[in-house]
This record gives sequence, C-alpha cells and structure tokens, in this order.
Amino acid sequence: MKAGKIGILTGGGDVPGLNSVIKTVVYRASDMGREVVGIRRGWEGLTHLNWEDPASVARYVRPLDRDNTRSIDRTGGTWLHSSRTNPLKMKKTPSFLDGTSFPVSQNTKRGVTSTVYDMTSQTIKNLEKLEVEYLVAIGGDDTLSYAAHLDRLGFKVIAVPKTMDNDVRNTEYCIGFSTAVNRATDNIDRQRTTIGSHERIGVFRIFGRDAGYTALYTAYVNSMRCVIPEYKNVDSERLIEMLVEDKKNNPSGYSLVLLSEGAEWIGYEVQEYGRPDGYGHRKKMNVAEALSEKIQELTGQETVVSDLTYDLRSGAPDFVDRMVASTFAGMAADMIQRGESGKMTAINQGVYAAVEIPDPKLGPRAVDVENMYNKDRYRPSYANKLGLPIFLTRA
Repeated sequence: MKAGKIGILTGGGDVPGLNSVIKTVVYRASDMGREVVGIRRGWEGLTHLNWEDPASVARYVRPLDRDNTRSIDRTGGTWLHSSRTNPLKMKKTPSFLDGTSFPVSQNTKRGVTSTVYDMTSQTIKNLEKLEVEYLVAIGGDDTLSYAAHLDRLGFKVIAVPKTMDNDVRNTEYCIGFSTAVNRATDNIDRQRTTIGSHERIGVFRIFGRDAGYTALYTAYVNSMRCVIPEYKNVDSERLIEMLVEDKKNNPSGYSLVLLSEGAEWIGYEVQEYGRPDGYGHRKKMNVAEALSEKIQELTGQETVVSDLTYDLRSGAPDFVDRMVASTFAGMAADMIQRGESGKMTAINQGVYAAVEIPDPKLGPRAVDVENMYNKDRYRPSYANKLGLPIFLTRA
C-alpha cells in the first residue's frame, strides 16, 4: 500500500531557516518513498482552498520535489509564503463557502471581542482531499496551537518551532532566534558610531511581544541595559539615571538601552493600535519612543531611537539556524517514519529531543527573571552559568 503524502506549511511571521526545513523534509521524504505537498500561506491554504477554482488550487497547493526545492535553503523567508490565520478563529469565511454552516463563537483578546468561525471541518476536508497523511506544521505559539488542536482530533501532525522571540514552550531553541540576535548585534554595532559621534543615548526596540529572550540575549552579548516584558517593576527614573551615568563614564560619550516591544515600567503600560490580526494581536506603540521622550523630559539629553524589527527576520539564516532547521526537519522525518504523531522537535538540556506539542492554554515561554535578569541593574545576569545548556535556559 502506497504511503500517504506529507503536507508542510509555515504560519505566522517568517524567519530565516524555514526553507531549510522545507528542503530537508522533501529530501528525506523522497528517500522514504513519500510525496510532499506544500500548502501555501499557512493555515489559510486549508481554509480558503477552492477545488472548483483552478486559480485557487494554484495559489494554495504546490507539489514539492528535489528539483524545485534544491536551492531554496540558500535564501531567507518562506518559499511557501505565510499568513496569520487560525482556522478556529476566522473572522469571515470565504465567499465560495457562503451557505456552509460553521460553529460560531465569541472571541475576546486584549479587550477586543469579535465573532469568529471554526473552520476545522473545512481544514480536515482539504487535507483528506490532498491525500495528506502527515502534516508538518512550522510556526510559533499561534500556528502550533492549531496543530495541537488537529492532533487532539486524531489527525497526524508533527510540529517544528520557529520564532525569533524564542518563546515556544517545551524547547530551549526556536528557528530564527540566532539570526535575529546576530542581526540585532550587527545593527547596534553599526549605530554605535553615529550615537557615539553625537554623544547621545541610544534607545533600541526589538521584537518580543510577551517574552524578552531576544532583547535579553542581544543585551547579553552587547553589554547593554534592557527592559523585558517579564519584569514590570522597572523604575524608569532610576533607569534613566543609570543611562546618564553610563554615558558620563563612557570615553566615547554615549550609552545604550534595549527594550522588548512588550516592555513596561511603573506608570507605563503597553499601548496598542489597529485591528487585530488573524491571531488576535494588535500592533504595539513604540515603547522606545515613549522612553526617549521621558529621557529628554527629565534630563534634556539627546537620544537616537532605532527600531530593530523586520530587518532581523529578513535575509538568509546564519549557521546555527541552518543547522537547527535541517536537524529539526530530519527529526520530523524520522518521527513520521516511526509512525509517531503529536510531537514537536525541540532542544532540551542542550540536546535534540522529541516532545509534546505545547498546550496553548499555557501561553508563551517566559524568561526566568530570578536567574537571568539583574533587577537592580536592569541588565542580563552574567553569574552562575556553570552547568547550564548552551542557550543558558531550560525548557
């Protein structure tokens, strides 16, 4: 009996390394005698696929083989494209499904309530029509939360974690994290020359809606102060005093601070704007601008504000992300070959591991503030690292 196809999709924000996963899964599947079908635009490819419309099929379905994936690992982004779609929480259904009944519920996130549709039946219907036996879902918390839902319904799923925030539970590393920190470090190193030339205070914002790993680790290797979402008891006036003192003590006459986009301090809460995306997230106001204004108001010091965001997820992956991505893909193929499902590739205790897909109710993995963050100095903690895994944290 011929083995069923392997489906593969990427959801949420893109990161470098996704194409390495896609290529390696395809190559390993070829060795296993399995066909691979790429599902374009993440979960949208399974909710909006209209088999009666050839243009829709061409838009959302891409057969994958060794020839058309041969060189994709040399580039960043995702060759299958992506979207922020959650079939459990669709704000509207495709027009070609008008008249089709789907379960309806009210979804409230961050104070915004909306009517949503559960299109899981359509998702499974399309997977079956595609003759997909196993689905490899690559994504962060939101994408993998739906993968966990499919697993609970009995569909065979293998999850691969990716996010530059590095905040997926059950793993110490997510694809995209190393490249993001490398790019942030390069950006900061370049901007030191301008900030130093004008003897200003540099205020940087970086991705990290709910977790501060990207800010913390970038600050760690750049000897910077930082503010992360997990620690909200920051005295902004004291932080500013430290930055002024840093500037005074620096022979080059400047100082730096790095803020996660979800960072807060006493008297300041994250401000959001715009419509929620498919996962219920709204855009966050620039916390770096807010701190910059306070610095100027209290001290009269000039600042430079810089946004380290989308540039960090652009371009080709670094060595670590290529290696981890290819290894995670190989692990996923191994699990499929063994007939396993409902598992996620991971790194635990610095070792590659197969773990359960995280329970979405638990939310993102958070920084261990007590051991990793110096609350008195508003900077990473450099002490007591003996015996820790390479990424200094345990899943």
